[in-house]
Amino acid sequence: MSKLPRRLLISAAALLFMLAMAAAAISVDGLTDKLADSDLAIVPGNTVNPDGKPSPRLQGRLDAALGFYRSGHCRFVLVSGGIGVEGFDEAEVMKAYLVAQGVPADLIFTDNQGRDTLATARFAAGLIRAKNLKNPVLVSQFFHISRLRLALQKQGIVAAGNIHSRQFELRDIYSTLREVAGYAAYTFR
Repeated sequence: MSKLPRRLLISAAALLFMLAMAAAAISVDGLTDKLADSDLAIVPGNTVNPDGKPSPRLQGRLDAALGFYRSGHCRFVLVSGGIGVEGFDEAEVMKAYLVAQGVPADLIFTDNQGRDTLATARFAAGLIRAKNLKNPVLVSQFFHISRLRLALQKQGIVAAGNIHSRQFELRDIYSTLREVAGYAAYTFR
């Protein structure tokens, strides 16, 4: 075996190992809930089904936020999302779901410009400052928590905790690997 292919194999193996370690770190971080009394739970959007109901992934986020709210550990909930390809305002669908579950509408802030994690973080940071809110807690899928926290930190806000959705699917493997690249990109923005 020539030296070039051997070096290439070693480099590829090292790259795969680093990718696996980064994915593991993101997973452990997101799967380790950090509860804190909070003024605000931040819930980023996700897909709304063609029938206008939250997808299982989005409902998982909302149910995690709902449990946190019902436990008495947060005063307000921020739901953030854009207009999806299905034509629904994710934030309004999220709010309607929480209201139907008993959360008073006046305790839910909506951001319908949250097309991505950075946009959600920008809106959340502005809201936190404008309303003098303390100790925000992040609510999302486990693989999304680290990048959401980083995006908020880039806006000058430190999250006090996080809660992950209890909804899991096979696609989470791909999503976790994609988050490694997403986290790296956010690090250098």
